[in-house]
Amino acid sequence: MLVVAAVIEREDRRLLIGQRRKTDSSALKWEFPGGKVREGEEPEAALARELREELGATLRRCREICRVKHTYSTLPEPLEIIFFAAAIEEGGIEARAFEQIVWALPRELAGYDFLAANSGLIANLATGRIKPGEILAAGELP
Repeated sequence: MLVVAAVIEREDRRLLIGQRRKTDSSALKWEFPGGKVREGEEPEAALARELREELGATLRRCREICRVKHTYSTLPEPLEIIFFAAAIEEGGIEARAFEQIVWALPRELAGYDFLAANSGLIANLATGRIKPGEILAAGELP
């Protein structure tokens, strides 16, 4: 199963995270916005669709940060997650698919109960080894 997730960083370095709903699997765990890639769908298109559905946000651009394979005991097959540094259009966002959303500093991420597949990325974000804003900026033309 292929999943995409957006690591959205504001100018103040805060990252957007969402808390899963009480009724979702892995209830109340934290994650980056995103979801499953549909058959025949490109990962970037899936990311744009998921951001619209979950946050009412429009994806402006994205660049892949990393890929993670993870096996959850509750799922029949392993997940492959593509994490993207992502920029969205200015404007309001809504927690359409989340219990709540928060803008957190990278060093604060360890204080949130994230899904297990996020642990490596969280460590790299918290220590500054991965900086989503710089990854996106590196992909821009001069």
